[in-house]
Amino acid sequence: MKFSPLFWPVTLQGKTIRILDETALPHRLVYLTSHGYSDSCAAIKNMKTRAVGQVLLVMYTFLLEIEKHRNTKTLIPHLEKVARSLNATRPTLSFKMLTDMVLGWARSGAPLAQTITGFLDMLKVRRIEQAEKASTLLSGNECVLTHCNVSGLMPLIGEMCRKQNKDISFFVTETRPYLQGARLTSWELQRAGFDVTVISDTMVAHVMSEDKINSVIVGADHLALNGDFANKIGTYQIALLAKYFEIPLYVLCPPPSHAQTGDDIPIEIRPDKELLEFNGIRIAPRGVKGYYPAFDITPAELVTRHIYLEIR
Repeated sequence: MKFSPLFWPVTLQGKTIRILDETALPHRLVYLTSHGYSDSCAAIKNMKTRAVGQVLLVMYTFLLEIEKHRNTKTLIPHLEKVARSLNATRPTLSFKMLTDMVLGWARSGAPLAQTITGFLDMLKVRRIEQAEKASTLLSGNECVLTHCNVSGLMPLIGEMCRKQNKDISFFVTETRPYLQGARLTSWELQRAGFDVTVISDTMVAHVMSEDKINSVIVGADHLALNGDFANKIGTYQIALLAKYFEIPLYVLCPPPSHAQTGDDIPIEIRPDKELLEFNGIRIAPRGVKGYYPAFDITPAELVTRHIYLEIR
């Protein structure tokens, strides 16, 4: 099975965490390093890694801190401090379920490093199973629209479709303002040998009206108990359009949080300069304000099928 570098973009090597710098793609395939939780928090805040990369970085950071902190009497207070720092990085993709899980293992006296490693092994298997489920929902000669980036799952879904003798191509939205679709998704799909076409976020209705799209597959950063989900800003409007044009919408979901509905999911508002500047160059007049909610909420009734990541 071939995997995109984005499928597992963070690894622990000795006392150093290697983080694929997603902001450098597609021009450079480079890795950053973290030597502790402060480095890891900075990488998350600055979007050097995102989606599943953040989950991996949280877990590998705990492994690194456990290795560094040999005093068993103060280990749990130290891990609690690490958890608070990680939980404060980005509000919409909640790490609290992960950090609570690790702290629960620590307080129970479980073999902590072994348990975390076992969880990561299971996560890798479950992600492959999630891609397999998605591939079975697609027919042959199908064009899939995707938005943002789902950390290596899209080329994996395509690869599984190939093995099922299905011909799959892709339309990828640019995904403003960081262009995760144009930079990351198109890169990994082309690298895997798929026919991929990039469109702007504003072209979706027109392209759907031309009958160029057969299905939509997106990710989810946060899933509520009722099936509402938060994903990269722009997902909601795509879901509305898919409903209008009677195109199935499939969502690759994490396990649900304790949020009852989408109204309970906090929306991260990122710095307005990320809209007003590009690669450090000002693109809007001085004095103009920007507003950048990084996520939006898509109601469950717009979803054809939730494809769950089964963590058990």
